[in-house]
Amino acid sequence: MYLQLAWRNIWRNPRRTIVIMTAVVIGVWAMIFLGALMRGVSAQMVKNGIATLTGHIQIHQRGFRNDPVIENSMHEPEMVEALLAEYLPSDARWSPRVRVDAIANNARHSGGLTLVGIDPEREAGVSFIGQAVVKGEYLDAGDEYGIIVGQALVDKFETKLGRKLVFMSQDTERDIASRAFRIRGVFRAEMEATEKQYAFITKGAAQKMLKLGAGISEISILLADYEDAESVADNLKEVIPPDSYEVETWRELLPLVTAVLKMYDWFIYIWYLVIFIAMGFGIVNTILMAVFERIREFGLFRALGMKPLWIVKEVLTESFFLLTLGMIIGSGLGLLSIHALADTGIDLSALSEGLEFVGMSRVIYPVIIIRDIVVANLVVLVLGIAVSAYPAIKAARFTPVEAMART
Repeated sequence: MYLQLAWRNIWRNPRRTIVIMTAVVIGVWAMIFLGALMRGVSAQMVKNGIATLTGHIQIHQRGFRNDPVIENSMHEPEMVEALLAEYLPSDARWSPRVRVDAIANNARHSGGLTLVGIDPEREAGVSFIGQAVVKGEYLDAGDEYGIIVGQALVDKFETKLGRKLVFMSQDTERDIASRAFRIRGVFRAEMEATEKQYAFITKGAAQKMLKLGAGISEISILLADYEDAESVADNLKEVIPPDSYEVETWRELLPLVTAVLKMYDWFIYIWYLVIFIAMGFGIVNTILMAVFERIREFGLFRALGMKPLWIVKEVLTESFFLLTLGMIIGSGLGLLSIHALADTGIDLSALSEGLEFVGMSRVIYPVIIIRDIVVANLVVLVLGIAVSAYPAIKAARFTPVEAMART
């Protein structure tokens, strides 16, 4: 009976029903769509941070992270590499690197950057550089004089493919090491800052230039799922000597990204609450108007023997129908909006300099998390029913005499 009466009652005034449903639809759509955009921003930050030479796990000589000088390199990495081959999951990939601060210069310009010595074959499966070269060619393992630089660095130094850049840094003997490299390839990255910050040579060339022997600066590990980083790191810490080496996950290596992820979780739920508060006033106002228009009807029900609790149930059932219809349509529109941007994303290139400061990409792709959709709809349904209780109780408190006396 409640369902039948409630369904008929909400369509007695179609205009009012459509108005309140529109408010619910817009609210649910805003929760789901903007929540997906915020999730997309955080996902891009994690993706960029991991791909930009961080990986899911890194291993360093103890003290290197606090003071990344050449003296704190891993001088005998063979033991660590053997343990990785034995204890890492079969689908994990890892790559050794030499990383050092350097000065690059040519006839026109000079500037500081990070010079990275890589194993070209291994590095291609661990970081972005394997798929990022857009001009020229990728490094060959035996190339001792080739270098890959970013497009932004090429523009800054007014140079091009085939020309030389001279790099200077400090070697293991604390002397100034200097060497010229010819530009073999130019890469593009999600962020322009990455293109300016990194230049890549082969690991052998970096070791020779810095007189490092077989030493390396770090080992970067990429797993099949970044959520496994903590458990894999804990296993490695048990077998790798902790007094000599440090094993850290991407959450420890990217503290700003980790802090932003935690903030976004709370921000999304606060956003849900703000949207609902704005929507809740409309729900209460509309249902309250409907109640006052039907006071004589409720008085007649009371006179025929309907209990106050039954009237509360009737009004709440009407609210349930309104909220449910609004949630279904709003969720559908939200998912359609996300699908429409799944391939193209939202291009924020005009704000790229500000976005790069916090590690955001120039293009944002929305990301759907089922939990967010469920929470958004539960917020609307539960709190919507809760705020509808006020007009429902108001309707139930009128006595038959008071109700019939109203005009």
